[in-house]
Amino acid sequence: MADNKISPDELAGTEQPFVQHLMELRDRLLYCVYGIGAVFAVLAFFPGPSALYDLLAMPLVKTLPEGARMIATGVVSPFLVPIKVTVLAAFGVALPWVLYQVWAFVAPGLYKHEKRLVMPLVVASTLLFYTGAAFCYFFVFGQAFPAIQRMAPISVAVSPDIEAYLDFVITMFIAFGLAFEVPIAVVILARLGVVTVSQLKSFRAYFVVGAAAVAGIATPPDPVSMLALLAPMCVLYEVGIWAAKVFIKHTQAPDDDATAAAS
Repeated sequence: MADNKISPDELAGTEQPFVQHLMELRDRLLYCVYGIGAVFAVLAFFPGPSALYDLLAMPLVKTLPEGARMIATGVVSPFLVPIKVTVLAAFGVALPWVLYQVWAFVAPGLYKHEKRLVMPLVVASTLLFYTGAAFCYFFVFGQAFPAIQRMAPISVAVSPDIEAYLDFVITMFIAFGLAFEVPIAVVILARLGVVTVSQLKSFRAYFVVGAAAVAGIATPPDPVSMLALLAPMCVLYEVGIWAAKVFIKHTQAPDDDATAAAS
């Protein structure tokens, strides 16, 4: 029988005093703020808050009746709402930088096999959230807003409030962004041992029912928007099952690998 060498602890010598951890956390938070602030300054200069809001409102404005415009019911809304849009856009653009700072803070405390799990999940979750928000803006809004306008009574003058529209858009972006995170949730649950891959396959029918309920609540009251959220969630659930197999195989701890080899 060959001798099994016990590898030294990967984290040996990396322990830091609590105060030093707090200082590191402070520095990382400041880096996040600086990054978001730098992006905000660029966006405030070009294209500017008003242009950013016009871009955000474009899917709705194109569907308004001829001569109709959006309105601002608050005294300072014409100023504050575009600023809010610029802040949100700056955070969205700087999100990879923010997540890198989070990664840089926690990475020294992770084992090698844990790093192989966390980093791909961070990158994948960011890309999936962007994809969900983009899908909502370019496809769902283009289908939902015309349907909503067709449902409006002839006696109603359609003039949406700019602040109410911003709240609606943020809600929809978050709903679709989180919905597109289904593979990440599936992978994490499977990797932590909460469920097995076989159980995930057997839960398909229950997931479709739950996803339909979520789509019905989160989307506007038209079937196109509901199906636009339901269909990607079902597809991404299957992607998550496949990804769970890959992650479980390639992110096992050394002890788990040895146990699997012995068995």
